[in-house]
Amino acid sequence: MKKSAALFALNLFVTLSSLLLGGLDAEAKDLTHRLGVGYANNFNIDLPSVSARYYSSEDLGFSTSLGVNTEDNDNKFGFGLKMYKVIFPEEHMNFYMGAGTALLSTKISGVSSSGFELNAYCGGEFFIPGLDSLGISFEAGVGIVSMSSGVSFRTIADTPLSAGMIFYF
Repeated sequence: MKKSAALFALNLFVTLSSLLLGGLDAEAKDLTHRLGVGYANNFNIDLPSVSARYYSSEDLGFSTSLGVNTEDNDNKFGFGLKMYKVIFPEEHMNFYMGAGTALLSTKISGVSSSGFELNAYCGGEFFIPGLDSLGISFEAGVGIVSMSSGVSFRTIADTPLSAGMIFYF
C-alpha cells in the first residue's frame, strides 16, 4: 500500500510538472563566469555539505564541497572536487557528464576510518522559470570508495534534495 501511494505521488508530481513547465519558452542556462554557492549531500557517507560551483566556460564547470560533523559518536569529514562538462543544453536545464573525487574520514562509535572516493556520473541542473539564478541538480553514475575498512563499488542516484541546490551570483 505504501509503495503504490508513493508511486501515485511521483506520477502526479511528474504529470503536474510537465503540464506547468511544458509550454514555457526559454533557452539553456549559460553559466559562464558565474559562481554559485549552496549545498550538496553526495558523498558516500551521509554528510550534508556546503558547496561552491564555478563555470569557467559555457560548457565546463568545477565545484568543491566541504562537510563536517563533530558529534561525539558520529564524527564525519568530507572534502570533494568535481568537474562538469555540459553535453546537452535543454530548455531550463543543462545535462552534463563529469567526474569527482573526495577525501573522507569517519569516527563512528569509536571506530575510525579514512580514505577517498572516485565517481563518474551524468546529471542535470534544472532552473525554475522566474528563478533563473537557482539551480537544482540530480546525478546518477558509478563510484569506487576506498576506506581503511575496505574497498567498495557503488552506484550513484542523487535526487535533487541530495545532489544539491546552488544559487548563482
